[in-house]
Amino acid sequence: MKTRILVAAIGLPLLLVVVLVLPAVATAILVAAMSIVAVYELLIGAGFCKHVRIFAYASCMALMVSLWSWQVQNRVLGMTAMLAFFALLFGEMLAAHAKLSFQSVCVAIFAGMVIPYLLGALIRLRVMENGKFFIITAFVLTMVPDSGAYFAGRAFGKRKLCPVISPHKTVEGAIGGVVSTVIFMVLYALIMEKAFAFQINYLFAILYGILGAGASMLGDLTFSVIKRQAGIKDYGSLLPGHGGVLDRFDSTTVVAPLVEVLLLTIPFATK
Repeated sequence: MKTRILVAAIGLPLLLVVVLVLPAVATAILVAAMSIVAVYELLIGAGFCKHVRIFAYASCMALMVSLWSWQVQNRVLGMTAMLAFFALLFGEMLAAHAKLSFQSVCVAIFAGMVIPYLLGALIRLRVMENGKFFIITAFVLTMVPDSGAYFAGRAFGKRKLCPVISPHKTVEGAIGGVVSTVIFMVLYALIMEKAFAFQINYLFAILYGILGAGASMLGDLTFSVIKRQAGIKDYGSLLPGHGGVLDRFDSTTVVAPLVEVLLLTIPFATK
C-alpha cells in the first residue's frame, strides 16, 4: 500500500504537468507511449500473440492513432495507417496460416487500434477549446469512482457485485462510487463556474457523474475479465503497486471517449 501511495503521489503531479502545463503535443507523446506499452502488455505480457512482427505492426499503429488524435482533421493519415496495418496483419496470417490464428490477428487489431483510439480521447479532449478543463473532467470521472467505491465498500460492503470477476467489489461500494462521483463532478463544475467564469448546466454535470461512474466500473471489470481469461494477475509491473498501464488506465479507456461524446453532444460547461 505504501508503494502504491508513493507512486501515485509522484506520478499524478507529473501527469498533471504534462497535460496542463506543457503543449498539447506532450499529451500526444505521453498517450502514444502508454498505448505502445499497452500493446506489449496485451500481446506479449498476457500471451495473446507473442509474434514479434505483429507486435511491431501493432506498436506502430498505436503510434499513428495517437498522432491522428492530435491532428484529428488529417483523415488521410488515419486511413493510410489503418489500411497498411490491415494489409500487414493479414499478409502475415496468409503467410503463416498454420501458426498465426485469426483470433491472434483480432487481438492485435484491438491492441493496436481500439485501445489507442480509446486512450486517444485524452488527446482529443486536450486539443479542444478549453481542453485543459475537459481532460481534468475525464480524470475526475476515472479516479473518483474507484476511490469512492473502495472506501464505501470498506465501510458498508456486504453484497458481492461480481464475485468471480472481482471478489472484493460490492454493491454498496458501487453505489458509493456513483454518489461520490456525482458530488465531485458537481464540485468541479462549481469551481469552473466561480473561478473560471464557465456557464454550467448542473443537471448535465450530474448526468456526467452517473454515466462516468458506470463507465469507470465497466472499464475496470472488462479488463479484469481479460486478465482472468489470460490467467495473469497484472498486465505488467511498470507502475509499482499499480501494475501496468492497462491495470492503471483500464477505466480511462471507457471514460475518456465517453466524456468526449458527451461534450460534443450535451456539454455541461460552456464559455
